[in-house]
This record gives sequence, C-alpha cells and structure tokens, in this order.
Amino acid sequence: MNNKPFIFGVATSGDNFTDREKETTRLLANFQNGINTVLTSPRRWGKTSLVQKVGRLAQSEKLKVVYLDIFSCRSEQDFYDAFTSAILRQTSSKIDEWLENAKTSLSRISPKFSIGTDPLTDFSVSLELNPRNEDIDDILQLPEKIAQKKGINIVICIDEFQQIGEFKDSKTFQKRLRSVWQLQKSVSYCLFGSKKHLMNELFEKRNLPFYKFGDAIYLQKISSDYWVEYICSRFETTGKNISKELAEKICKTVDNHSSYVQQLAWLVWIHTDKTATEEGFNEAFQDIVDQNTPLFEKQTEELTTYQLNFLKAIIDGVNNQFTRKDILQKYQLGSSANVSIIRRALIKKELIDSGKDGVFISDPVMAIWLKRELTK
Repeated sequence: MNNKPFIFGVATSGDNFTDREKETTRLLANFQNGINTVLTSPRRWGKTSLVQKVGRLAQSEKLKVVYLDIFSCRSEQDFYDAFTSAILRQTSSKIDEWLENAKTSLSRISPKFSIGTDPLTDFSVSLELNPRNEDIDDILQLPEKIAQKKGINIVICIDEFQQIGEFKDSKTFQKRLRSVWQLQKSVSYCLFGSKKHLMNELFEKRNLPFYKFGDAIYLQKISSDYWVEYICSRFETTGKNISKELAEKICKTVDNHSSYVQQLAWLVWIHTDKTATEEGFNEAFQDIVDQNTPLFEKQTEELTTYQLNFLKAIIDGVNNQFTRKDILQKYQLGSSANVSIIRRALIKKELIDSGKDGVFISDPVMAIWLKRELTK
C-alpha cells in the first residue's frame, strides 16, 4: 500500500515529512554554499529524512549530493571502500565514467570492481591499499578531483559518522580525514549521527581533529502544533477523522518523539473505523508498549541495582542534584562519585540523555514502561 498515512522506522519523504522548515532552509543554504555541517539529534528524530530531502532539493547539474551510511564499517579499510563506491556511483550514471574516474584518480591503488545484474545500483569497490599516505590521500581527494574535472560542486553526506570513533587508532584516522577535507574547494561535508554522546565527543572536544569542523545543527522536537495539523490531515485524506484534542494527546503521550508520533498515530488509525476514540487510543498505546517490551527488557536486564535506582529517581521527577544527601539515601545511589559513574554508564548505553533541565530517559515509551515496572 503506497498511500499509508503514517510512516515510521524508515526515512520519510513527500507528504509523510512535516515541518523542519527552518532546518531545511539552513541545511539547503549550507549545501548550496559549500559549508560543512554537523547534524546531531537522538535516534529516530528524522535526521536521515531531513538530509535526504535537502539532498533532493539541492541536486542539480552543478551540484551533486552523495549519501553513504557507514554504520556497518568497522575499520578504515571498510570506510575507504564505502566512500569510494559512493563517490564513483553517485557522481555519474555511466559505468564507463566510473571506470575512467577510478583509473585516472586512483591509478596507484588498482581498485577492484564488483558489478551486479543492475550496474546502476549493485556496484561496489574493493581497494588493495598500500600503507603509503599518498594512496589514502588519493582516495580522500577523489571527490575533489571529480568535481574539478566536471566543473561542479559536491556535497558528501555521511550517516552514522560517530562510527569512526570505534576504529583502531581513531584519532590518527580523524586527523587524516580533516587534513585533506578542510583544504578542498569544491567539496563540502554533512556529517551526522544518532549517538549524541559520541558525536559530541568527536566535534566538541578541543583536543580532537574535528573540533568546530562545520556549522553545528542540533535537531529539536517538532512542536505539537505541526504534529496535530499533520495527524488530522492524514486521517482526513483516508476518509477518517480524529479530533485535535486526541491528536494532541498522541503527541503529548510520546513527548513529540518523531518516530513514536508516527507509530502511535498509525496504530490509532488502525483502531479507527470512522472517528478515532479514546478507547482506540488506549488500545493503540497498549500495542506500542507491548511491541517494545521485549526490547526494553533486554536493555535493562543487565543493569546494576545502582543504575536501576538512578532510573527510578528520574521517573520520580529527579532530574538533577542527585548528589544531595537525601537523594543518595532515598534511592540508594552510594557516594557522590558513584553517581557520576552511573550517569556516564547510562548515557553510554543511550538510556538517558541530558538537557538544560537535567537528565531524562531518552525513550518516552520506555519511561512509561519503566514507571510501571519499577513501581510494581
């Protein structure tokens, strides 16, 4: 069914994409003017959808937008293979031109090509690298050489960029990337990822190479006003109705979390014949909790007692001042030093996040589930 009213779990586009007008304008200006961008937000807030939308708007004869996801890359070699494949494939639609660009720009490396039954989509490159720095520089300079040759500009969008922090000798690798990329005249980069704490480490630590690499954009939640209008209109286009009050309740229940708003609205839509009801909403929300319960159980089953106690404190409304004597005693958190250890561990596990009002549980549905589980 191509006209499903709500989309979640994958990148959205067209009528399924709502708001992000300011971010779209800003990111499009960056793409068109060669400004490097660092885009960060929690998981499933719509980063990929935004980048892909702007990429489609920016793409022209004089500006090519390249997209690659490096989530599965576990080493520098994996990165170089994925980088080269994406550059060659997405800057041209002709196999002959791919081969010519590889031949002239990667002459010292002798890349091996793998082309499937559909050359335009089933295409990859394997590089037999020598340890010489000039070979690697050839790879990182590939987009600049292609851009200069064609008389165009290129924007390279790299998803899950925080993955490079897991590579062996990552700091040296980061230095190599920045030393080449910062000197390119016809190529700019949009680097984004969903692990906020890792992205922050890469781009906000003064002693790391990517410190202040580009325009930093942190996605905020889409406001209820946009969501309510969107939900009501999507119901209407399918011959169903939902009140503004119930649409707003969907947003409030999942704290305006983009993916959850779409998913809960979809489940309410499923439970609706003609007009959405409170009963249908309650059934839909129970569905979303039940679907996620196995994941939540897996995420919490190995937590320490201290960590669970910390989560219990957050659920009870404690967002800061965890080292106060009464808080330490009430929630049995141990010492003040132990609180710092607990906090760092939970942030690393992506179970909590921090904001101007203190720490909070990252997943709004998990917060509701935890409240039920920890107060039984």
